[in-house]
Amino acid sequence: MTERKPLAGKRILVGRARHQAGVLSDKLRDLGAQVIEIPFIEIRPPASWAPLDRAIARILDYDWLILTSANGVQMLFARLAKLGKSEADLLHLNIAAIGPATARVIETHGLPVDVVPDKYVAESVVEALRGEMKGKRVLLVRAKVARDVIPRELTNLGAKVDVAEAYETVLPGTSAAALRVVLRDPEQKPHAICFTSSSTVTNFLDLLGRENVTLLTDVKLASIGPVTSETLRKAGLQPHIEAEEYTVPALADALASNL
Repeated sequence: MTERKPLAGKRILVGRARHQAGVLSDKLRDLGAQVIEIPFIEIRPPASWAPLDRAIARILDYDWLILTSANGVQMLFARLAKLGKSEADLLHLNIAAIGPATARVIETHGLPVDVVPDKYVAESVVEALRGEMKGKRVLLVRAKVARDVIPRELTNLGAKVDVAEAYETVLPGTSAAALRVVLRDPEQKPHAICFTSSSTVTNFLDLLGRENVTLLTDVKLASIGPVTSETLRKAGLQPHIEAEEYTVPALADALASNL
């Protein structure tokens, strides 16, 4: 007799950007779920490359490089190549990644990661670097819209921090209509929706429209971690499921255990 998978019969909406949805979607399908993919975010280059280009031009001046997402890693290395530089130009740096997924992408470029905090949030990055920052030059590569915890706190610890935007997140053009169709159709309506960042929460609400929040009745909201959960709460929504470890596989496991 075949063992029933924990998410069999469950429809789960994944809102990651299209190029990133695969890992979460594949894991959920392995657990038996029917996956609906409607991206809540689209990744685009920043309005100006100038701040990042200036930082790359003087990369030898920095002691630390901090990367807070896989998107930031990919955009940084693409820009390095565009400017005629390579991974070798970063070998002198100590590198901190906000979590293991970001660290793995850095390591695919042949660079070692020196610091990955125990918890994959900005506050833990600061705590992990607390004894390292006095008098150091730090380059933080991140999205256009991000919390200011890292630059503010590292500056307080005595570092000189430069922030360079590597990408921005925008609303995908076709997702609003698709989202409303799915939520209004009882045959398609998801049992749960996955939120993998604060950006996915805010963009989801922009796509859905505040007037349509009642469509979420009986839908479980699943969050990848405490920062994303807090963004849901501030928006007036209650996270029903939160991953114990702030990773995509842990989010899938949390859904399997709680849905």
